[in-house]
Amino acid sequence: MRRRSTLKEIASALDLSIATVSRSLAGYEDISEKTRERVQQKAREMGYVPNVAGRMLVSGRSGFVGLVLKVRGPDFVDAYLGATVTGLSEALVAKGTDLMIATAPEGQDELEVLQRLVQSGRVDGIILTRIAEDDARIRFLQERNLPFVALGRTLAPLQPHAWIDVAGEDAFGEAFQLLYDLGHRHFGLVTITDQMTFARNREAGLARAMAATGDPSVRLTSIAAPRFDAEGHRRGIAGLLTGPDRPTAVIGLFDELALAVVQAASHLGLSIPDDLSLIGFDNVPAAAYAVPGLTTFEPGNRDIGRIAAATLLDLIEVRPKAPPTLLRNASLVLRGSHGPAPQK
Repeated sequence: MRRRSTLKEIASALDLSIATVSRSLAGYEDISEKTRERVQQKAREMGYVPNVAGRMLVSGRSGFVGLVLKVRGPDFVDAYLGATVTGLSEALVAKGTDLMIATAPEGQDELEVLQRLVQSGRVDGIILTRIAEDDARIRFLQERNLPFVALGRTLAPLQPHAWIDVAGEDAFGEAFQLLYDLGHRHFGLVTITDQMTFARNREAGLARAMAATGDPSVRLTSIAAPRFDAEGHRRGIAGLLTGPDRPTAVIGLFDELALAVVQAASHLGLSIPDDLSLIGFDNVPAAAYAVPGLTTFEPGNRDIGRIAAATLLDLIEVRPKAPPTLLRNASLVLRGSHGPAPQK
């Protein structure tokens, strides 16, 4: 088996000090970018693998960032989380940090897994996803004074903390306006019952946009089921689309629900967009391949993952008094699933 190269050997090969090599590999910005790239390239060529135990002794850090994922069914992560995790991993690896994923199997409280991960001392910081209206995970991490970044906002008032979110309320207002301008007046919403902030924000944005028209003919029919209750959503969507007074336009809280509407409409013999217009959110890969293509919103989840990683590493290094927050806009992606309201 090939022997691992050492920092001393890399330093000798590049005619640099061991300290410069070590700081370059750790991503310190007091080392020029050109030198960091040169050192990292040589480390790869020589097969250098950092000694995690030694690094922890010297720095007091593990070099890992933690992420707890709730596992439900056969899919480890959905398309939303897949893009986010990809962005996280890319940005962390570029800075010499690794992503540690802990799983919470069905029936196990995600908070318990997070507590074990943090109390073990194996991570320097945490990325939180799918933020609840009042999130106990945030309270726990604040009590432990561990750096973290929340991908989403809470509705409950909590101590200031770092978060990155997408303005879903604005996106749903934009979706309504697009459909309203096309003549739609009876709208459907497929949503979830889970106490998730992103759901409440999007619902509120839709309600505000509807109220702002002052048009008494505008109506909304909503159906909801738990986030992972596919059968519950199927039943609700079927009920929404049957009968003479069905909506002419439906908005799915996210693409997975909107694509379920596509399937139900096809089964019922409804044409999209001639009989029914449809808009989703997240721009997952399947949205582009639906027939017709799904009009949706692109939140930039991969980019959000990169930003979250950079933000967390800064928090670990600097610990600012005012934690950073960022609210991004989602971009409307126009495809073929929306059109004028059908003539009666």
